Amino acid sequence: MKKLLITGFDPFGGANINPAWEAVKLLPWEVGNYRLRKLQIPTVFAAGAQAVLDAAESYKPDLILCIGQAGGRSALTPERIAVNIRDARIPDNSGMQPKGERVIPEGPAAYFATVDVMAMAQAAVDRGLPATVSNSAGAFVCNDVLYTLLHRYHDTSTCVGFIHVPWLPEQGSPSLPLEQTVSALRAMVESCP
Repeated sequence: MKKLLITGFDPFGGANINPAWEAVKLLPWEVGNYRLRKLQIPTVFAAGAQAVLDAAESYKPDLILCIGQAGGRSALTPERIAVNIRDARIPDNSGMQPKGERVIPEGPAAYFATVDVMAMAQAAVDRGLPATVSNSAGAFVCNDVLYTLLHRYHDTSTCVGFIHVPWLPEQGSPSLPLEQTVSALRAMVESCP
């Protein structure tokens, strides 16, 4: 079996729950062609990405998928692009709120995800679950993690992707029940070769 490192963030912005981590926790330990290692990471610039890099160094995954919360979205959204910018609307969990900084000073402006985002979204839609490709992972910690990983694994055999998930119903609207988020994530993993 191939190895998948899948991560979800801790709660942030005053919330006491993060649907990304809640969904990751409920995934089975084997999905499709992959054996999973699950990791909760901090919603902190640089530290979140470093936690994934450290885990990947020992686990040697074939695929890394990071899952994050996107309030205001009604569907799961695999991210196509990560940009080299940190521009926080709110502070991260350490109190940092960068404005217009680069993630990696010498890095290129952007990277494309190395997973098939179209196939991932379609796999969820085929099961009657809401999903669509997104072209912006934002400029908060989610994008920071995705960009850092794509920079590290550029031109390697390790594939990297990021999926944003909607709020849970108790967090506001639009939202998606947790079991539907888990089912959609499962379908997306199963779509990966």
